Amino acid sequence: MKIISWNVNGLRAVHRKDLLLPFIKKEKPDILCLQETKAEEVQLPEEIKNIPGYFGYFSHSKGRKGYSGVGIYTKIAPEKIEEGMGIKKFDDEGRLLILHFKNFVLLNVYFPNGGGEPHRLKYKLDFYEEFLKHIEKLKKKNKEIIFCGDVNVAHEAIDIARPKENENQIGFLPEERAWIDEYIAHGYIDIFRYFNPEKQNAYTWWDMKTRARDRNVGWRIDYFFASRSLLKKITGTKILSDVLGSDHCPITLTLSD
Repeated sequence: MKIISWNVNGLRAVHRKDLLLPFIKKEKPDILCLQETKAEEVQLPEEIKNIPGYFGYFSHSKGRKGYSGVGIYTKIAPEKIEEGMGIKKFDDEGRLLILHFKNFVLLNVYFPNGGGEPHRLKYKLDFYEEFLKHIEKLKKKNKEIIFCGDVNVAHEAIDIARPKENENQIGFLPEERAWIDEYIAHGYIDIFRYFNPEKQNAYTWWDMKTRARDRNVGWRIDYFFASRSLLKKITGTKILSDVLGSDHCPITLTLSD
């Protein structure tokens, strides 16, 4: 089974560039998780709302048009679908879809950026805390957990091209990075680092204004995390840095049957 996660920075935009459907045709994901879709389901063209061979599920921002949002295309029908954590201030931004499958629960999440007005950093840190509580509740029900998406933080110096210059920047603050430590301490494995503990220059986001992608001056802020007990079924992961269409690139996770 191949699962792909991609912050598309506008689902309609990446489709207008004729990059979404060819990507799906080439990669043939069993499940495709998208973040920052920036659209309501009713705004999507039919050809991407209902892709042949896939079930499509979407969550959008309830108060701000063209903002946030997540979507999932899956060949496998889920047993249960949930939207959000049951906390209005987070759920209203359309940041989380949860699909329950037979052998695991998949959470597609778009964590807040934390930039802009000062209260947004607190909002982001609160989101980290509540999301951890939420997946811990699922784990106590003997659920195997996979969560993926744009986590909006580079964990360690190896995950960012210029750590020294960015040590006081949103996305690399000690209090943000500490939350990744916390997830790992609770038994959720950063799959890319598990398979590639020393790999450098591996990034998933680049600043478009400075054409940073051309020089690979990037940040690794998109992740797959999984319960430790699932490691025996995970056969690989990749960063598809050659895939264009967004300021982020897709990442993959492969599971054995």
